Amino acid sequence: MQTPAFPRNVVAFAAHPDDTEIFKAGTLVLLAKRGWKVTICTLTAGGMGGIGSDEATTIRIREAEARKAAAEIGAEYFCLGGRDGYLYDSAELRMAVLSLIRRQQAGIIMTHLPNDYHADHRTTCTIVDAAAMLTTLPNCPVAEKPLERTPLFYHSAPLGLTDPLGNAMPPPQFYIDIGSVEDRKMAMLAHHQSQIDLMRIMHRMDDFFGEMQKQDRSWGRLAGCEFAEAWWQHLGGGFPKDPLLQTELADFLKTPFTGGPNHEP
Repeated sequence: MQTPAFPRNVVAFAAHPDDTEIFKAGTLVLLAKRGWKVTICTLTAGGMGGIGSDEATTIRIREAEARKAAAEIGAEYFCLGGRDGYLYDSAELRMAVLSLIRRQQAGIIMTHLPNDYHADHRTTCTIVDAAAMLTTLPNCPVAEKPLERTPLFYHSAPLGLTDPLGNAMPPPQFYIDIGSVEDRKMAMLAHHQSQIDLMRIMHRMDDFFGEMQKQDRSWGRLAGCEFAEAWWQHLGGGFPKDPLLQTELADFLKTPFTGGPNHEP
């Protein structure tokens, strides 16, 4: 029997609104331009990320920002209702992620790295990893039918390419040159106005959007282009190994520099 093709649907999971725009949006713009259906999902609404607004108000603000950012590229946005800062791995969230993956008929899923600097990011990765493993299995307690193939699974970079202890990550497996769509990525990120004060207080960033563009430029230096995003493919047992993202975006594919302790050329 012929193996079914991966659907041209990508679901990007993140812990909070703005995570997708910071770490993945350039790559998602390129996929959308090639006709891929893009879905953005956050496991929380980022309710702790408000300065001068209470949690309920912050949730309303940040969900609206996330929907507007997704709309920039015609993407759907979903929030699964976990609590920002108190995100725990649970059967309920695993089933919610699984249901969304099946409902959106994902061919590719994306999320944070398992050793990301942020605890909510690490928890999100654990939940998505566990749910993804079950996508083809019929006994799962969700209404949606199993997928024909387990989706391909990719991880985006953390801030500074460092782990929770500040150690340099192993070099990314590959980069995607996003120079041609950096403006679109920044237009998506610009909808997250509520985070300007938060990033100033939490990360001492006086220019949130400017610092995020510097990040893309620093990854670009490592990739040999102006702006880039960094990626790892999840190649563990049970997951397909097809390099679909790399093939789909072959014109933008860059290999990493591996010469220095912090990956600086």
